[in-house]
Amino acid sequence: MTVKILHPGLLTTVQDLGRFGSQQFGVIVSGAMDPYSLRIANLLVGNDQGEGALEITLMGPSMQFQQDQLIAITGGNLQATINGERVPLWRPIVVKKGSVLQFKNAVQGCRAYIAFAGGIDVPEVMGSKSTYMRAGIGGYKGRALQKGDVFSCGKMGEQSRSLNREWEDLREHLTWTVNYNALVNLEQTQTIHVLKGTEFDRFDRASQLALFEGTYTLTSSSDRMGSRLEGPVLSLSETFELLSEGVTYGTIQIPPNGQPIILMADRQTTGGYPKIGQVMTADLPSLAQLRPGAKIRFKEASLEQAENEYMNKERIIQKIKTGVHLKGMAN
Repeated sequence: MTVKILHPGLLTTVQDLGRFGSQQFGVIVSGAMDPYSLRIANLLVGNDQGEGALEITLMGPSMQFQQDQLIAITGGNLQATINGERVPLWRPIVVKKGSVLQFKNAVQGCRAYIAFAGGIDVPEVMGSKSTYMRAGIGGYKGRALQKGDVFSCGKMGEQSRSLNREWEDLREHLTWTVNYNALVNLEQTQTIHVLKGTEFDRFDRASQLALFEGTYTLTSSSDRMGSRLEGPVLSLSETFELLSEGVTYGTIQIPPNGQPIILMADRQTTGGYPKIGQVMTADLPSLAQLRPGAKIRFKEASLEQAENEYMNKERIIQKIKTGVHLKGMAN
């Protein structure tokens, strides 16, 4: 089963849940910016949650299907259509041979994910299909998709085949959808929960207050490496030398200009800027759905709160997994 790219969109790459186990060698994790949406998309087509899928950003691609294919689209709303007809999101859909799937610009959220039953047939590099463009590894030839690219989908597993059974027409099947609202917030004004960072106490009192009382704007210089913010300037109580040390997804660093940078999926493995905070894991997918110009307010969270919210969302995903499995058994 193959798919041909007619137009690549602004940025369309193959991503999974990331390239773990090699950070000590300077190899970044990469992976989906919104892992919840990627996981749900894969579940909806009967794949393993961590299978490779397409991540599309702000303005989407168009592609033609050269065989019938089971897909699911999750994440932000980029106005997807099949042969000009609006496509439902957050549910399995069938695309007939010769049909064209087309996206426009984002009207909700920032990033959408397309999962294909059987996954995307590209080689794994260091255990992952994720694309890291700066190093030219993973995904489709280590780069974003381009016009004329053709990729293949893998063989359907039993769960995919059960979901695929007895289909005749796109509008007559699988009318149910996943309620994603408890997992991902697509609004462009958000409250993001943050734990105090290792250098929080080395910032002056005014900056500590400003972090949780001020409003920040996501700038157009943000990318998969980091979300760059503009707002109240944050200052250290005194200058000091900081050795580079490990950072992770959601680490909030403060460079010399005092404007926060939140490290994202393509973050470096270590960083030398002071770390004022850490976005809790459960809020990272929502953070990834913000477009330039979005407004962010930070709210302090405890480690216990962060753990509880993480576990709560994992329980929601498990319920979705069970529900999709039962739907497949019913077909």
